[in-house]
Amino acid sequence: MAAAAVPPRGIRRLCRVLLFLSQFYILSGGDQDLHTPGERVSLIVGSLNLEHSQPLAQAVKDPGPTRTFTVIPGAAAFLSWLTESTDIPPYVMKCPSNGLCSRLPADCIECRTNYSCVYGKPVTFDCTVKPSVTCVDQDFKSQKNFAINMTCRFCWQLPESDYECTNNTSCMTVSCPRQRYHANCTVRDHIHCLGNRTFPKMLYCNWTGGYKWSTALALSITLGGFGADRFYLGQWREGLGKLFSFGGLGIWTLIDVLLIGVGYVGPADGSLYI
Repeated sequence: MAAAAVPPRGIRRLCRVLLFLSQFYILSGGDQDLHTPGERVSLIVGSLNLEHSQPLAQAVKDPGPTRTFTVIPGAAAFLSWLTESTDIPPYVMKCPSNGLCSRLPADCIECRTNYSCVYGKPVTFDCTVKPSVTCVDQDFKSQKNFAINMTCRFCWQLPESDYECTNNTSCMTVSCPRQRYHANCTVRDHIHCLGNRTFPKMLYCNWTGGYKWSTALALSITLGGFGADRFYLGQWREGLGKLFSFGGLGIWTLIDVLLIGVGYVGPADGSLYI
């Protein structure tokens, strides 16, 4: 009868195993009142020590005070919010601060223009700086209203040096008649004119692929009988014809020297000589 009795040490081990399993169930989601890692560590330590089981059970029943967390926005979100709140117009980046009002770019001012002025004659218009733009007069005093002097003409009537246009590298510059292309032109910042500052215009094809007229002429004179001038200009079919015909027995070579010399024969891509 005494042999069948369970020793006290075995009972203690069994209690420890049962307590450990119960605490593992709590940690795995059985009790949602424990939120901090420190409380979970205390449960594991208590499960291995039977003497601390009673205070541990009491700690499990007490959820503790309610915690409130404040989320701080990130730096990117803060900068985005700051930019939207200030609401700085995009044209301010083009406007120099505390510069002369008469030298401000056209995007920084608003003028009361008169389209009935005489073309080509000097005219004076009253202008006002746009919001968020600061400028001064000749005495370095801040001002908002000022007068500007300009020539009465529309923006598309300006000389070519006063505006910039898009380029087209697909048209033929060496052709008869000379080809044109549609371009969008924009007036330079410090040029004042009437009408839209961006306008379409028909321009002559005027681009270069890097070919030199002097190099082409030199090759035509020295190695034209082997088609070197045609190969240099990208006309490989004509170059092969001259190579296998020995420059057309010299006649083709002389003709190419004259044509390249007067600029009639140019690069195969249609560009101009440098």
